Formats: sequence, structure tokens, C-alpha cells
Amino acid sequence: MVRIISALILAVTAACASAAEPLQLVDNPPDRHIVVKGDTLWDISGKFLKEPWRWPEIWRMNRDEIKNPHWIYPGDVILLDLSDGTPRLRRGKSFGDGKLQPRIYSEEMGEAIPSIPPNVIEPFISRPLIVEPGGEAGDAVIVATAEDRVILGNGDEAYVSGIPDASVEKWHLFRPGKPLKDPDTGEVIAHEAFFLGNARLTRPGEPATIRIVQAKQEVGRGDRLRPAPPPEIISYVPHRPDGEIAAKVVSIYGGVNEGGTQSVVALNRGSKDGLEIGSVLALFRNRVSVAIDADGRRSSTPIPEERYGLAFVFRVFDGVAYALVVESSKPVIVGDSARNP
Repeated sequence: MVRIISALILAVTAACASAAEPLQLVDNPPDRHIVVKGDTLWDISGKFLKEPWRWPEIWRMNRDEIKNPHWIYPGDVILLDLSDGTPRLRRGKSFGDGKLQPRIYSEEMGEAIPSIPPNVIEPFISRPLIVEPGGEAGDAVIVATAEDRVILGNGDEAYVSGIPDASVEKWHLFRPGKPLKDPDTGEVIAHEAFFLGNARLTRPGEPATIRIVQAKQEVGRGDRLRPAPPPEIISYVPHRPDGEIAAKVVSIYGGVNEGGTQSVVALNRGSKDGLEIGSVLALFRNRVSVAIDADGRRSSTPIPEERYGLAFVFRVFDGVAYALVVESSKPVIVGDSARNP
């Protein structure tokens, strides 16, 4: 998982950086920071920048360097360089004599520092979270169970219809869950998938035979399967969306009514709207002042909306995206707005 999350110390292009507002440092920033296990690039940048999500810019790495990521490890010393009038972070290594020296890096030194907390988003990386309209038509379905079992668990076999490709061995088990409704239109834009576990194809055919490798929940007839995607290297590089995004929070993962920092939220915009992995959005609360006059009549007056947090998009579907709330000064609720920072 570290490899998936840790292709990290990357930068946006010089063009994007030049088009953005100048970087602003926090009041009285430190001149250095010693990296410790548990740090994230977001946390480290927050010690220097008022907008920590802009950490790729302060490292000034170009597009070629994005293809070959560099790393930050525990024990590195992060230096704030203001020599040319524009803030820049550099890496060094303290050798105990108070002097800083360049460091030669290798993957054998240990785990690299991630961009955002990997333990929070790990359960969401590859699981089939979303069933979009019409998407269920291609799913394989459990049509029968061995020995007519009602509930299946680890090691049990089941019979599946709709597996045409015998070369796909690993499968995810899931069940369509609650609908996600667009707060603006009330339209159901997708269903969240309830992840049940993993299975392995043991005998192709119609129906095919699968064996349940790991059951997170009870599995039974009618539950669905999708191929488990192969591991991939994902670079979680924060950046503004290329175009203007006007999204709404449609749900807070886990079925809760409100969330906060490190909550995962679903947004009613996706790849077709210009969102991509790494997009950073500001969270806003729409506010209304309600007054009651002497006759008991109510009147409402919209007042300026309030920006209260940031969300980091880490998984994108056609019309829905999942984002990690990385900053929040108040609870996140369904219907809050998410727009370009």
C-alpha cells in the first residue's frame, strides 16, 4: 500500500504554479523541520504554508521530475529557503555535528512519507464503491450456493452467472447499497456498493464456480461480483481543478449524518465534469437567517456562505467522486458545496 500511496513528492507544472497566487507562509514559520514517522507531506507543509495543499509548488519540481518521483524519509531535515525571495523547501540530513549535508536516497532506507494518511483511504482504493445507472448490467451474480447454503463465508463455494472471461481469477463481492441523490435535483445518480469480500474463480463455465477467499460480511444468492482491479501506482498530487467545479456533498461514508476532518465524502461531480485524482476543493456552508415577526410569520434571508474546509479527491467515477476531508473547522453535512479553492 505504501508503494501505491507514496509516489508523492511531485509538483504541478510551472505554468500552473505561475498562474496561481503567490505562496503565503504562516506567521513565524520555522527554518527547518525534522521528519518523523507518521508525518505526511500535507502536515509538513502546514508548518510552512498557509495553504498546505500547495506543497508541490514550494518544491518547484518540473514535469520531467514528476515521472521519476523523489522521496522524503524519517530523519530528513526540511529546510525553508528564502534566498531568491520566493519560498522553497529543500532536503538535507543532519549527521549529529549540527551540519546539514546532501543525502543520497534509496528505497532501502525505509518507508517514504505519504501525501495524505494512507490508513484512512486504503479501504476505498480498489473496492467497487459505486454502481452507476446501467452499470449493474455487466455484473456477475451468485445464482446458487453449494449444498444450498443460505449464508456463505470464508472457504465456501458458490455458482456464478455472467463470468465470460476465464482469465480473470480474482473478484470483488458486493451488494448494491443506498442510493446517492443529487441535492439539487433529487435524482438518483448512483448507488453505493456494500463491499462483502473477495473471491477466486476455480472453474469457468455457465455457471462458473468461485471460492470465497475473504468474507467481510455475509454473502448469499443474488450478491454481485466485479473483477478485482490490478494494483496500480497512484500519485496523490494536490492541485486545483483545471476548470470551474460546482459540486455538492451527497453523502458521508459510513451512513453518518455529519463528518469532519478525515471523513470520506461523496460528491455529485466526477470525471465527466473535470474532477480527477488529486483535485482539491474548498468546502462551503450555505447559510440562511430566519426571522419571525410579531404575527408569527417566518421570513428567511440568505447570508454570505462560509468557507470552512478542504477536500482532497482520491477516487473518481463518471458522475461521482470520493474525497477525503483534510481540513474542517466545523461538521461536514450533506448539501454543503465544494468548489475550486
